[in-house]
Parts: sequence; structure tokens; C-alpha cells
Amino acid sequence: MEIKTLDTGSAFSTADSSLLNLDLPVIIEKLKRTNSWMKGELNSIVLLNTHKKQIVLTAVHKGTEITSFQGNDSISVQIFEGEVNFQTVKESITLNKGQMLTLHEHIKYSLKTNKEAVLLLTIANDNSQRLEN
Repeated sequence: MEIKTLDTGSAFSTADSSLLNLDLPVIIEKLKRTNSWMKGELNSIVLLNTHKKQIVLTAVHKGTEITSFQGNDSISVQIFEGEVNFQTVKESITLNKGQMLTLHEHIKYSLKTNKEAVLLLTIANDNSQRLEN
């Protein structure tokens, strides 16, 4: 798996701006032209990384499985291309292009792609909760 920080040329506004404007179709195209993608690996790029939030764009090939993952933070996942099956201990759902799900913190999940897919993962870090524990 290749994870990069944002290096997309003119696909986004400057970091000095109060608005981060991302051209996701351009970024997705660049993700799919990398060596790791051509070798059949999934490819991710971090679009935003702050102490409270991370946004990661990920391109995955058909048949990719990520199993037994449990995050300490709540997440949302939006599907830009393809189809992804998410499964928790209690439920399973298949998301298609244009659909989104949210998942509370401390829930174990896995996912499998039924088609090549691109998903946008937003991780909300609740630092105040961590300080109390």
C-alpha cells in the first residue's frame, strides 16, 4: 500500500488559504497512474491531516479485502467509484457510487470491494475523549 501526502499540482488551493479546494477527479486520475496502482496495490493519498480530522482518498482494486480493523475514532466513508461491502459483527451493507456511511468509534469492521472502487475516508479524532481515559 502506498500512502502519500498531497502532491497534486494544481488540483487544490494553497495551504495558506482558509479554504482547501480539491479537484477530486484529477487526484483520482493521478492515483491510478502510480506504479503501486499499476502493480495491483491499493493507493491512498492524505488530503487533510489535522489533530482533529484526517481525510484520505483511497483507490482499491476489485477483490481487495481489509479485515479485522477497529478504529478508535468515528469515520465516514463516501464511495466515488465502484462498490464496497462493509461488514461489522452485527450488520453488512453494500455501498455503491454516491453512497456514504458513518461508523462510530470502537466498532470492528472489514470491507471488500466487489468492483474497482474509490472511497473518501474521513476520520474524526475526538481528542477530549482520549484525555479522559
